[in-house]
Amino acid sequence: MTATPVLDALPTGSRERLLRLGRDVSFPAGALLFEEGGRADRFWIIRSGSVALSLHVPGRRPPTVETLGPGDLLGWSWLFPPYEWHLGAEARSPVHADEFDAATVRVLCGEDLALGYALAQAVAGVIAHRLKATRMRLLDLYGPSASRPMP
Repeated sequence: MTATPVLDALPTGSRERLLRLGRDVSFPAGALLFEEGGRADRFWIIRSGSVALSLHVPGRRPPTVETLGPGDLLGWSWLFPPYEWHLGAEARSPVHADEFDAATVRVLCGEDLALGYALAQAVAGVIAHRLKATRMRLLDLYGPSASRPMP
């Protein structure tokens, strides 16, 4: 398993319990892993390859707001109701990952409160990072140009 901040944040015994729930999956380049607004029923920890996260912008091609790679958590919407994806995800290269069933992991979190708390804290850190990355990317794409004077 590739080192990942999310897994590293978990207590050792809890981490092992979670890892036993994962299954090995692969996606070819160009595969759509999920679409914004779809049902978030799983998540992945990327072992190899890259995945582009995109945001729906009416009337425009969805811009890539971040690209994830080995060790990154792909998907956090599974942890919070209404369990719907907030972004879209597409494999940019062949991807190998560990896939986790969201409902099963939520049950485990309820049984192992130390795991649940640590996982929620780690996922919150991922969310904060993705929010900042998305904000910066949207400012790059749609914000006022640095060459134009501010009014």
